[in-house]
Amino acid sequence: MAKRHVEYGKSLLQLFEFDPEYRHLNHGSFGAAPRDIRKHMRHHQDLAESRPDSYIRYEYPVILDECRAAMAKLVNAHVDTIVFVPNATVGVNTVFQNLTWDDDGKDEIIYFSTIYGACAKIVDYVVDSTSGKVSSRAVPLSYPCEDEDVVKAFHSALEDSGNAGKRAKICLFDTVSSLPGVCFPYEAIIKACRDAGVLSLVDGAQAVGLVPIDLDSLDPDFFVSNCHKWLYVPRSCAVFHVPLRNQHMITTTTPTSHGYVPQSGSRFNPLPPSKKSAFVNNFEFVGTLDTSAYVCVKEAIEWRERVLGGEKEIFEYCHALAVSGGHEIASILGTEVMDNPSHTMSKCAMINVALPLDGEDRSLEIQHWIMRTLAEEYKTFIPLKEDAGRVWARLSAQVYTDMDDFIWAGQTLLAVCNRVKRGDASQTHTEDS
Repeated sequence: MAKRHVEYGKSLLQLFEFDPEYRHLNHGSFGAAPRDIRKHMRHHQDLAESRPDSYIRYEYPVILDECRAAMAKLVNAHVDTIVFVPNATVGVNTVFQNLTWDDDGKDEIIYFSTIYGACAKIVDYVVDSTSGKVSSRAVPLSYPCEDEDVVKAFHSALEDSGNAGKRAKICLFDTVSSLPGVCFPYEAIIKACRDAGVLSLVDGAQAVGLVPIDLDSLDPDFFVSNCHKWLYVPRSCAVFHVPLRNQHMITTTTPTSHGYVPQSGSRFNPLPPSKKSAFVNNFEFVGTLDTSAYVCVKEAIEWRERVLGGEKEIFEYCHALAVSGGHEIASILGTEVMDNPSHTMSKCAMINVALPLDGEDRSLEIQHWIMRTLAEEYKTFIPLKEDAGRVWARLSAQVYTDMDDFIWAGQTLLAVCNRVKRGDASQTHTEDS
């Protein structure tokens, strides 16, 4: 492993492009790309502008293949199973758009109640658009819970599905859930899906760069993960992995473009001929989009190794800071951190802390007031989510943050919660109405 040349903490802020007055405590939503990586992206945008045809048709595919190879090495996957899409939501949409459903109306989609909202709506759309051909079943989860409880809940849902005369076709689940930001036992659920003959669709939106991923060992049926969150790739870029055995299922991109091979015969394709697999070729060019973020993947992976010392050091620092920082905030607020006794829920760089709010102060309107107030008055943002009758704040640890940021966050959250108790939020809501 390369020795990192800088110390983690505030000294690294100079490597990013944050407003000096802004504290970025929410890396988990939109990520952040270092200045050098954004410079690399702009260089490729300039190349595309200087000679569009030459770059887009002939140079870009070669660079893209290098980035696919770098990503394949990082996640331990065959390079021909790796392509890029704009974001994890597009990847999940792509899988559901390509699946075929049985006419007997028994096919069922299994998902967990902690699913990301946009992905839940993808499931809703499939159910709505198939006119009863497909149904869905939510697996209820209540945090905190142990990993084995999640697996038991999955098996219970499969049993309920069968008893209802349904056939579980595919299960959609996280690696690290978004809100609250906790680790999900995806390894165990992938195996449980395989044993039950159910397709596994892993929404790893928060995975790459946040937790170690070994796709060869995991062997999911479909996996997608944003690179623009934790891997320092500029927005928008996600890795989409489909093992060779399942690539025949993915016949079109989202949207359909030149790579699609129609059953009725061939159509004219203005792009250069390619000897790459149908799957790889399909995703190489999906209309005229700005895919300059895709060609930053290799550079970002190398930058993390060269400047920061590599994945292991990044993970260890961010995880330790998230855990210790979360407990510091909980101490300031007089509340607690969301975790289970085995601490598997907190094995990442995000931590969830309960806010000292009760009754009507937990309303969705109050939560939105707090988040907007943090953004407008305190120059930060901390996402909130109610779970099990409590409002939880999710904070992200990063190489450019340190304990001082978490102490400040705790003091700021306490001040804002005190304002809520004084009625400031209710008064503002009344005035806005």
